Amino acid sequence: MAKPWFKKKGRRCHRETRELRDRILIVCEGRKTEPNYFRSFPVNREVVEVDITGEGANTLSLIREAIKLRDAATHPYNQVWCVFDRDEFPLDNFNRAFQLAKTNKIQIAYSNQCFELWYLLHFQYNDTAIHRNAYLGKLSTALEKDYEKNDSAMYKLLKDRQPDAIRNAKRLLASYQKIDPGRNDPSTTVFRLVEILNAFISNGEST
Repeated sequence: MAKPWFKKKGRRCHRETRELRDRILIVCEGRKTEPNYFRSFPVNREVVEVDITGEGANTLSLIREAIKLRDAATHPYNQVWCVFDRDEFPLDNFNRAFQLAKTNKIQIAYSNQCFELWYLLHFQYNDTAIHRNAYLGKLSTALEKDYEKNDSAMYKLLKDRQPDAIRNAKRLLASYQKIDPGRNDPSTTVFRLVEILNAFISNGEST
């Protein structure tokens, strides 16, 4: 993990004081759905800088893009995350993406089959494998309105239920005897990135 960089805050008695500032890079498979969600977290920008990009790439190519962005950064990132889905990509590509990420110290928030599983877990525990398209209808029912994939208001709509989603996601992952992201359907580790971002939310802000 890259060391945090320090921002000059001011001088007092000819001595320099510095403020610790974390930097997180989040590289998403989707161009809008995931970036819109993560950009909505009210993190304290005085202590953390979160750079979020939607690349429209998948699995291996997304990891490679994250490596490129990290290495080109003027200031080092403390954490680099890739967010992508299992979908119907070849299992070999999916697994190789995890291997490449591990080698390059990149963390993954994956969903099998799709990111909408994370949304659904805000409303109910679900351990039944269903096609990714079926999540859209289930979410529309839970939201009591048509679910729109790129809805920028999803964080606000779901934030009060977020503790339930984290609990359900952890329970779901723990239900597998062997953690195998490509085959554990359904499963998601989006909650891990959510918990990281929540740690940077100022007191008084609602998660």
